[in-house]
Amino acid sequence: MTTYHTVQIDHLKIFYREAGDPTKPTMLLFHGFPSASHMFRDLMPLLADHFHLIAPDYPGFGQSSMPNHTDFTYTFTHLASVMTDFITHLQLTKFYLYVFDYGAPIGFHIATAHPDWIQGIVSQNGNVYQEGLGAKWATRQDFWDHPTAAKRASYRTAFAPETIKGQYLTGTPANSVSPDGYTLDIAYTQRPNYADNQLDLIFDYQNNIKAYPAFQRYLREFQPKLLAIWGKNDPSFIFPGAQAFTRDDPNATVQAVDSGHFALESHALSIAQAILRTFA
Repeated sequence: MTTYHTVQIDHLKIFYREAGDPTKPTMLLFHGFPSASHMFRDLMPLLADHFHLIAPDYPGFGQSSMPNHTDFTYTFTHLASVMTDFITHLQLTKFYLYVFDYGAPIGFHIATAHPDWIQGIVSQNGNVYQEGLGAKWATRQDFWDHPTAAKRASYRTAFAPETIKGQYLTGTPANSVSPDGYTLDIAYTQRPNYADNQLDLIFDYQNNIKAYPAFQRYLREFQPKLLAIWGKNDPSFIFPGAQAFTRDDPNATVQAVDSGHFALESHALSIAQAILRTFA
């Protein structure tokens, strides 16, 4: 059974899902863009017999508070700080970490600062390597290097319904993806302040790439048990990003599934089985 909760963290309402027995090892699930904790709706029941699962929505996402970007600094280090306070509030001192997309820099910021918290990592299309950046990132690099109001405005297309739907369907087997996930994500984009908040994060993403060497240094130094499981047809974070983990972490295992960016939508069972083989 999954239950649903909210807590006050740093004057914000943080929503989270919880499943499994709290006496079992905890796994903290960090979602990506433009989604929220509902992306784990199929995975959590498959793992609940083996793990205590907690999946929060970051500020500005899902059911958590969405302050205006003029009142809240939308950067990945700030989101990591709020999630650190969330972890501390729940008195989590040891946990496995599942990171996807935006969840990777948030999670790796936390792991780098608190390596003693981390029992193992699942990275599902959660990139921390230059080799994992698909072709679209060259255009973003130009935006970061030479920002203008027009370039910033052009990224509003990232929140268009067809763009979001494409993120879910590209690279997936035919008829394998339910409309539930992308329909809810599209609904969240209609909330006040959403676009400007998210545009701040798109601009800040450059600092995640600058932090890759620190994330890789963490992997070399602490060598956590790690499963890099990738939707191999993802055009955003390409499969070489999964393979690169083995360069720094001898305890990394790499596996591909025949899916795209949101691999849980079509391959939740395969991913759950791989997690159980690796960590349970």
